[in-house]
Formats: sequence, C-alpha cells, structure tokens
Amino acid sequence: MKLLAAFIRLIRSVNLLFIAITQLLFQYCIVGPIFNHAQATPVLPTPVFITLIAASVLIAAAGYIINDYFDLNIDLVNKPDKLVVEKIIKRRWAIIWHLVLSGLGVLCSAYVAWKTRCWWLIPANIGCVGALWFYSTIFKKKLLSGNVIISLLTAWVILVIGFITHYVVLKRPEMYAGVEASKLMRRTFLYAGFAFIISLIREVVKDMEDINGDVRYGCRTMPIVWGINASKVFAATWLLVLLAGVVVMQAYVLPFKWWWAAGYSVVFILIPLLILLRKLVKAVAPADFHTISTWLKLIMLSGILSMLFFKLYT
Repeated sequence: MKLLAAFIRLIRSVNLLFIAITQLLFQYCIVGPIFNHAQATPVLPTPVFITLIAASVLIAAAGYIINDYFDLNIDLVNKPDKLVVEKIIKRRWAIIWHLVLSGLGVLCSAYVAWKTRCWWLIPANIGCVGALWFYSTIFKKKLLSGNVIISLLTAWVILVIGFITHYVVLKRPEMYAGVEASKLMRRTFLYAGFAFIISLIREVVKDMEDINGDVRYGCRTMPIVWGINASKVFAATWLLVLLAGVVVMQAYVLPFKWWWAAGYSVVFILIPLLILLRKLVKAVAPADFHTISTWLKLIMLSGILSMLFFKLYT
C-alpha cells in the first residue's frame, strides 16, 4: 500500500484528474452544444474521446515521473518530505514506468488518429513526450523556455480537442456543413489562452518558490537570472493581462444577459486575481509563493468550470 500511495503521489493524481475534467467539460460544454445546434454527430464518439483523455493523462503522468527522476537532487533541497523517487520507488523503476506510460499514451493517440483520420495527432503527441523529456533534462533549468513549454502543453490539453474537431469538420463538409467551426475555434483559443497564461504565471511563481534548490544545482531560471523583483513584475504583468481578458469577456457576455456567468466570473476569477496581485507584491518567502501557486491552481479550476455556462446558455 505504501508503494501504491507513493506511485499515486509520483504521477500527481490530482493534476491528472484535473486534465480529465478539463477535457470532459470542453467536449460536453463547448463542443457538444455547437454540434447539437447543427444536429450533427460528434466527431469524437464516446469510446474515442475516452481514449483521447487516456492519451493525455498517460503522457502527463509519464512527464511527472521523468521530471521527478531528473529533479532528485533539487527536490532533496526544495521538498525533501515529498520525495518519492529513490526514497520509495527506485530510479530504474521510475524510468521504466515513464517509458511504459509514454508508450501507452502514444498507442492511445494512434487509435484516436486511426478513428478520426487525424494522423498528425501521432507525431504531435510524440512531440509532447519529447517536450516533457527535454523540459526535465534541459529546458527546466533555462530562462523562460521551460516555463513556456509547460504552458504550451497545458494549453494543448484543450487545443487537441479543438484541432481534431475542426480538422474533421473541414475535411467532411458533407457531414458537418451546419457546424460553426469558427465559433468552435474562438472558444478553443479562449480557454487555451487562459490555460497558457495562468500556467505561465504559476511556473514563474514556482521558480521563485524553488529558488534555493535551483541555485545550488546551477539552474538559470528567471528568479536566478533576473532576480525575484523582476520575476514578480513579469508575473504581475501577465496577471494584469489575464484580468483585462476577464473584463473583456464580461463586456462580451453581458449583452446576452448571461448574468450568472458574469457573476461567477467576478466572484471566482476576477476578485481572486486582484487579491492574488496584492499577495504577489507582498510575497518574499518560499511559503508566500507556495500560497500564490495554490491560489493560481484554484483560479484555473474556476476558469475551467466556467465552461458549464456555455452548456447552460447555448
């Protein structure tokens, strides 16, 4: 049981659940209503869609494992109490599990590609596996590049569904002539952009939290190269961009009288972002940045849950 609990912790089971929920909500609250309005059959039938979720979750789990595999020395400084690799699960087993889960993720991707004829999905998800490997070995220790890679992969969780659906709609006009492909892509980029920006902020905040261990092992992350204050300005700037985006969205939905959606966004996204901006300005200790990181994860969850309003109003 101790080994199983350690493995569940190693693959970040809560984060994997978050990925699955995000894709489920996007498919049934964003994609679903657009196809229902056009009285069209979904591009991704339930078994294929579940396989796509499995591919995303498996590849992400493998990424978490390889990240901890290469971060062993740094984690001994930053979070020794949460260490799993070598302490509970031997390194050779960690690398084996990484290869197995990555392989299964690519196989699931191949099945989805076969069923949808989106053959580009196979190299795309192989690219995700490679990006996670090189992030853990090289880019995580570099200025900004690692942060951008993780943020893009976070956005890919949403983009992959939008891209597959849009691709099939355009390839089969005889079946999907009534589907509003442009509306689908607008909403895809809306949520993918939200995921990218908030993930980018969180990655920089986590670098500020982990600065002590990163310095010891020669990392060149933003807080080390630019300093904590400059990194806080960078994160605050993107927070302001996110705030502006949320305000613009309110201006968009209010003419449609989406009162509940507007109220939800103000209470669970806009106000928390404003509070977070204040917390960021005052943050000095690793514990402060850890709190901010947790808040960002909760705000991301609030943003993803807002998809439910598209199901409610459309």
